[in-house]
Amino acid sequence: METFDNVSVKKAVNSYFDGKVTSRTVIFPDGTVRSLGVMLPGAYEFSTDDKEIMEIYSGDLIVQLPGEETWKHFTGGDSFEVPAHSRFQLKVAELTDYCCTYVKE
Repeated sequence: METFDNVSVKKAVNSYFDGKVTSRTVIFPDGTVRSLGVMLPGAYEFSTDDKEIMEIYSGDLIVQLPGEETWKHFTGGDSFEVPAHSRFQLKVAELTDYCCTYVKE
């Protein structure tokens, strides 16, 4: 999907790690909430209350998902899921464009 049609976008930026990770919240007509953003190179740790589906549009990163010892490599066109109520780590090698879908369980 190249465009999101008939959505609402919150004007305020979501900014983390001194602006190295930024996103905008996109709300779909069915109530689905996504964040559309960019991560600059660096190492980051996030926590989540909801299940997350992370789609990578472009970029290069490795991710350590909850409960896993190994790091997994992701590039443009890949996606991964993060369980609700967990923490995960990312090491971003190059500018990464992403979309995160939050799934209420």
